[in-house]
Amino acid sequence: MTEVWFYQLQRRRLEQVLPNLVERVLQRGWRAVIQAATPERLATLDDLLWTYAEDSFLPHGGGKNGDPEMQPVWLTLGDDNPNDAQTRFLLEGVEATHFVDHGYQRLIILFDGRDEDFLQAARVQWKKLRQINATLAYWAETDEGGWQKQA
Repeated sequence: MTEVWFYQLQRRRLEQVLPNLVERVLQRGWRAVIQAATPERLATLDDLLWTYAEDSFLPHGGGKNGDPEMQPVWLTLGDDNPNDAQTRFLLEGVEATHFVDHGYQRLIILFDGRDEDFLQAARVQWKKLRQINATLAYWAETDEGGWQKQA
C-alpha cells in the first residue's frame, strides 16, 4: 500500500526543502512527480530545480519540455504520471486521496504550517486518509533543520 508522508514546514520555505527531499527519492532509484496547484508555482519550481545549488541540479521536465520517459522528475499541474514515478509530491493543498491506489510507493504532502489555510487543508486530508486506512506518517522540522517523525 502507498505510504503517505506529511511534511509540515515551520522554519523553512518549500524552495529550501523540496530539492533535498527529491534528491533522497532519486538516491533510492525512484522517480518523482511534483504536482503544484498553480502554473506560477510550477514555473518557480522549474527554475529552482536547475539552480538550487551552485554545484548541483535536479534533471527534470514537464508538459512543455522533455520526454517523460527520460525524466527522473516530472512537473505537472494534473493527475498524470508519464515518467512512471514511484513518489508523488503534492504541494499547495493538492488532494492526496485520489492517488493512494495509483501504484505509488509514497505520496509526500508538503505544507506550510504557518499558513492557517494550508494547515487546515492538511488536517482534513489526514482525516480523509485515515478513514480509508492509508499508511500515514507526519514529519516535523527540527531546530537543526532536519526532520523528526511525530506520528
